[in-house]
Amino acid sequence: MAAAQTRIVERKEHVFCDGDDATHIYKVEAGHVCIYHMLADGRRQVIDFAFPGDFIGLGVVGQHTTSAQATELTRLRSLPVSELHNVVLDNPQLGLDLYETLSDELSSTRELLLSVSQRSAHERVAGFLLALSQRNARRGEDADTIVLPMTRTDIADYLGLTIETISRTFTKLRRNGLIDIEQCILITIIDRDALIEMAEGPSA
Repeated sequence: MAAAQTRIVERKEHVFCDGDDATHIYKVEAGHVCIYHMLADGRRQVIDFAFPGDFIGLGVVGQHTTSAQATELTRLRSLPVSELHNVVLDNPQLGLDLYETLSDELSSTRELLLSVSQRSAHERVAGFLLALSQRNARRGEDADTIVLPMTRTDIADYLGLTIETISRTFTKLRRNGLIDIEQCILITIIDRDALIEMAEGPSA
């Protein structure tokens, strides 16, 4: 993304909001972004979380239908949509990266729909941790050590649960020896097989 510009976003600052014109795509270089949609009744549905290396703002024509908010100090590379075609022609690898990002987003959306509609609270949380673990593995990072840059509220709004349920479920997973938790943000997977069994549910 040689044509892109660097943008620094403070914690709680929005990269873009629902209804804004979709003028740029962004690549997260450092930090973390929460992508969400506000429902008509005032509730928030978190759609996804963007980590370093992820793109946001893709797949939008005209105006954004979601909002993107930094959960910590975040550095982005922003590329005007108007220049995207020419940049991809010059850099085929970028085109492949964008395609893979859109594919991952579609897969995550389907998984989220299944999770909030069919799975129990324990299955949702276990599946969430395993998804983050798999993300680490794809990036060549430690699959058993997960840093949570998002809040418990963010996780609750993503999984369609309450904060209390998230906290109780983490406590139960820790008490049963499936995970360890340090300072609320560092999760270590202790018993991966048991976590997978929980995520798959009783019918597995």
